[in-house]
Amino acid sequence: MKKARQGKKTWRMLPEYDFSTGVRGKYAKRYTEGTNIVVLAPDVARSYKDSHSVNEALRSLAKFLHQQEEIAS
Repeated sequence: MKKARQGKKTWRMLPEYDFSTGVRGKYAKRYTEGTNIVVLAPDVARSYKDSHSVNEALRSLAKFLHQQEEIAS
C-alpha cells in the first residue's frame, strides 16, 4: 500500500555544493556524439520487448533493402 504524501518537500542546496566555477554544457558535445537516441511511437514500441529486438528488426530490414537495391541495379 502506498503512503499518503506528507506535504510538499522543499529541496535546498547544501552549503558544501559550490557550482560557482562550473561550466555549463562542458560535456554536452561529447555526449551527443556518443549517443543516438530514437524515440519510438507508442504503437511501435508495444511491438518490441527491448532495444535488442528493435535493433534486430532494423538490421533485418536494412539487409532486405540492401538486397533489393542490388537486384534493381
